[in-house]
Parts: sequence; structure tokens; C-alpha cells
Amino acid sequence: MLDKLKERSEGLCELCSKTEATTAYTVSPKNDDTIANQVALCNDCLQNIDAEDQGFYWRVVEGSIWNPEPSVQALSYRILQRYKDEDWASGVLNMVDLDEDVVQWALSGLAVADVHQDAFGNVLENGDTVVLTQALDVKGTNFSAPKGTVVKRIRLVHDNHEQIEGKINEQMIVILTKYVKKNN
Repeated sequence: MLDKLKERSEGLCELCSKTEATTAYTVSPKNDDTIANQVALCNDCLQNIDAEDQGFYWRVVEGSIWNPEPSVQALSYRILQRYKDEDWASGVLNMVDLDEDVVQWALSGLAVADVHQDAFGNVLENGDTVVLTQALDVKGTNFSAPKGTVVKRIRLVHDNHEQIEGKINEQMIVILTKYVKKNN
């Protein structure tokens, strides 16, 4: 596919437009089954792609953001977002008007998955055992769970990283993660 990308980019990196393209870079989260999801990159751009302190280097995307290829736009937008607090990047982001699908593609690569953590920052996973760090009144029941209650085989609430599910007194309840400690 690199040959097709080089043909599309006339042999040059699609970000800096000054160095020979050497790599077919797939813009996540898409896959590499088509060149429409890829960008032709040079070694320098590839080497700096994940660097956090290369604002001066990445000023090259001031030009590449205007490329007609959605994959190049998405990668350029993603890089600009990383430096959005710098005047040059903020200015470009304010000028550009990309298709909403391209913007979502770009931002999806920056998204950090929500992680369920206990009150002490320990990562929780399905099946873990936790201990309550304070007494909890269990809504909808006639009991409260005392501090120190062990809850085995928890389940993570997939759409809310602040909640888990677990059984107390044979009743499945929702528990806030800020009130539990992972039991190792």
C-alpha cells in the first residue's frame, strides 16, 4: 500500500511535504485495509508522532490540515489538538472547518478509556473482591452494609466508571467506587 500512498502524495510525506515518504501510517482507530485510513509519513514525522514536546516541529500541520484526504486531515487535527494551548495551533483550529466525521475520527484517537478505580486509585476489574470503606445505607432495602463488608466478584458498570455492582446479603446492588478498596 505504500506505493499507492506514495503515488497519492507524489512521494512526499503528507504532513511535512518536504521529505520522502517511507511509512504507511494507519490513523487509529481505523484499520489498515485501505489507503483511505492511512497517511504517507517520513521518518522524522513518524519519530515525532507521539512526542509531547515537539510543538515547533509540528507547525508543519498548519499546511497539512488543508489536505483533501480525510486521513491526513484527521491526523493533522489530532496533532493540533495536542498543542491547542499554543497560539499557533489554536489559531489553525479556529480557522479550519472540517467534516464532523473527520473531527470525530481525530478525537477518537485522543480518547482515554474511563477506568474504574477504588477510593485509593487502584484499578478495578470484573471479578475483583472489594471491601467497603464506610457504612452504606442500601437504597430500596431494609438494611445497611457496615464498613469492612467484603463484596466478592464485582461487575463494572460499563457506562459509568464511578459505579460497580456487587452482592451484599444476597442482593445485587450498585456501589460507588469511591466507597470501596480493592482487596488484593
